[in-house]
Amino acid sequence: MQVFAGKWTLLIIFQINHRIIRYGELKRAIPGISEKMLIEELKFLCNKGFIKKKQYPEVPPRVEYSLTPLGEKVLPIIDEIARFGMENL
Repeated sequence: MQVFAGKWTLLIIFQINHRIIRYGELKRAIPGISEKMLIEELKFLCNKGFIKKKQYPEVPPRVEYSLTPLGEKVLPIIDEIARFGMENL
């Protein structure tokens, strides 16, 4: 349960969803998140196995993030939380 305790965790997973997304896109999609916090959350989610990070040996560096099968299992839960919020808050 502590995996989802972070303020930004569910938002990051929701934004990645079923696609491949680059760091800059993710940063723009989540207003208010600092660089430091986004980097920490991405590292945490990678270490826990919810997302995978693919780095390309290019200049400038290119990094892409996508959900793992474990991360995709969380999406229905996030959808239900969002639905509950829309209906009750």
